[in-house]
Amino acid sequence: MTKFESSVKQIPYSVEDVYRNISDLNNLERVRDRMPKDKLNSFSFDSDSVSVNVDPVGDLKLRIIEREENKCVKFESESSPVPFNLWVQVLPVSEAESKMRVTVQADVPFMLKGMVAGPLQDGVEKIADVLSKIPFK
Repeated sequence: MTKFESSVKQIPYSVEDVYRNISDLNNLERVRDRMPKDKLNSFSFDSDSVSVNVDPVGDLKLRIIEREENKCVKFESESSPVPFNLWVQVLPVSEAESKMRVTVQADVPFMLKGMVAGPLQDGVEKIADVLSKIPFK
């Protein structure tokens, strides 16, 4: 398994507000217009899962497998060219501010690591950027 981590993102909302929003995927409706339309062909979700079709990766489906209140939401791939887990960690900075990091652990075959490591790291960073810009209130 190979691990990819985003940089830590500062968020001007409480850890409770951030967690409440990321732990229910119905809240993705608020960021639908921020998705990169040049790479994203489809995007659907319910409270526990999200499905996207991304060029050139193809279909991806993630399901929430664990929620740790005000700390972490863990996802597992259900449909993906490479099996992976993704987790979003959130920590308080103050009562009105928090910080977030996105981590992906992927089962990347050794022969493909050189080709996919850069795009996966970029993808993790983009996910963290989008999440950090959500109006969480």
